Amino acid sequence: MNERKRIPDTPALGKKGGKLHSKRVPLVAGNWKMNTTLVQATSLARNMLGELDGVNGVEKVLCPPFISLAAVHEVLRGSSVKLGAQNMHFEEKGAYTGEVSPAMLAGLCEFVILGHSERRQHFGETDQIVNKKIVLALKNKLRPILCIGERLEDKKSGKTEEIIAGQIAGGLDSVDATREIVIAYEPVWAIGTGISASGEKAAATIGFIRHAVGRLWNSNVAQDLVVLYGGSVTGSNIAEFISYPEIDGALVGGASLQPSEFVSIVSQTAAIKGGSAGS
Repeated sequence: MNERKRIPDTPALGKKGGKLHSKRVPLVAGNWKMNTTLVQATSLARNMLGELDGVNGVEKVLCPPFISLAAVHEVLRGSSVKLGAQNMHFEEKGAYTGEVSPAMLAGLCEFVILGHSERRQHFGETDQIVNKKIVLALKNKLRPILCIGERLEDKKSGKTEEIIAGQIAGGLDSVDATREIVIAYEPVWAIGTGISASGEKAAATIGFIRHAVGRLWNSNVAQDLVVLYGGSVTGSNIAEFISYPEIDGALVGGASLQPSEFVSIVSQTAAIKGGSAGS
């Protein structure tokens, strides 16, 4: 197991301003978690598709439950809205009842969420398991959204950087430098609690994440990576996060189940980052 240690000399945090690094395209992904039936998922996708498709300059990703992926894929066909899965198994195939392999997702999805704190907490996923999934996702031409973040007890004991450095080192172990990975910083204490980190604190932590990736790979790739904030993101607070140039978008939970709220988050991201909120 990789030793978790603090990476010193984090670069100075950029000031508010929102404009993006030239090679980074902002991204907003909606994680529907274990919500919606097949009928509800297709209806939800249809209800927000028109407005989402009209927002330019932002990658828009919907991540419904496995059972609805194929149906939502048909709803999104021909649009600018992309599809993501919420998880996948770390083996190509085999006797793993109830699991979904990366090959099953390839050609259906473009993105896959990996290492979400709920997977780590409830299903015992370790950095090593997440690493296996990342390797296979890339092999199957899927773009991983790697979720990392500290628990409340880590935050209180001043271990945020130590935990995050370990998750990055473990999750990206033996992975060649690539710009195909998206990182989502989601402090565990902010997920589904209604309590979000401050924009300044989130941006500072994401600056540290880029520094940690830069030491693992190289600074050019680290600066080009899209890094999101997640944790009780809403239409009312997204501007606080997106106004910092370090933060490229958001991984949205509960608010992504409300069409007007999710469209607002995407539109504000486009407007602040320099895209357009209409066709």
